[in-house]
Amino acid sequence: MDIRFLESFITVVEHGSLVEASRRLGVTPAAVAQRIHALEQEIGAALLTRIGRGVHPTTAGLAILEHGRRIVADARDLRNLATVDLPAGEIRIGAISTALTGLLPEALMQMVKAAPDLDVYLLPGTSSDLYRNVIDGSLDAAVLAQPPFALPKTCEWQALRTEPMIVLAPASATGRDAHDLLRTERFIRYDKINWGGRLADGYLRQAGIRPRERLEMDSLEAIAIMVDAGLGVSLVPNWAPPWPENLRLFKAPLPANAPQRQLGIVWRRTSPNLRLVRVVIDALKASAAQVANLP
Repeated sequence: MDIRFLESFITVVEHGSLVEASRRLGVTPAAVAQRIHALEQEIGAALLTRIGRGVHPTTAGLAILEHGRRIVADARDLRNLATVDLPAGEIRIGAISTALTGLLPEALMQMVKAAPDLDVYLLPGTSSDLYRNVIDGSLDAAVLAQPPFALPKTCEWQALRTEPMIVLAPASATGRDAHDLLRTERFIRYDKINWGGRLADGYLRQAGIRPRERLEMDSLEAIAIMVDAGLGVSLVPNWAPPWPENLRLFKAPLPANAPQRQLGIVWRRTSPNLRLVRVVIDALKASAAQVANLP
């Protein structure tokens, strides 16, 4: 069985689209379809079905999905273990959106210099989803907000950046008190499905503030744009630049005892890609140090 066939099937299932799977795999949609067909011929059952505009696994597809993920991961690990000289092979990294734009670009440049034969697969997502991907082995590591629970002994954590929570308001509110803004202005909530959103919600409860909610969103960049448009204020982490351009914003500081979002990288202790993970960690630490010195 060609591992590429399994990898294509898994990618289609994860993204629900042949077109998106082809984009991520770097082949044409027709090539992805041919791989899926060849896999179905080999297994002897239909693995995918189209429902509306999406593609979903059949009962047979679901039956082989998890085992297929393990086979693909094991094959990737074998390739990486065989490269004993310079760091080489494929590493799969997840990152939340602000880390993807704020820390990863410079880190990737460092990684290319240190390990030119290293192939990097990047997966964007929420902290909770990426954490689960690391636990189940579909990702080697992920850059995310620190989990609001103790990590299992099977995982390690390296802190990269501390981001204080701030009240984000339009520039016209410059100089106003953070709590006054939260109590009097319409509120754009950072979705509690995000761990940073949980920090914000916990602080509001602790401070006894019940804001007048207008919107709830899961994108920090989109929240900043909405605040600039005058739709309200928000309670968010002061994330690493870049921010959306040409915004007129006021970042109101909170009291010293306010929570902070910790960004870091998590990985499995037993990963066969530990050598590659170390390359990623070193590059991310250097990138985080550079970001910390930005105005």
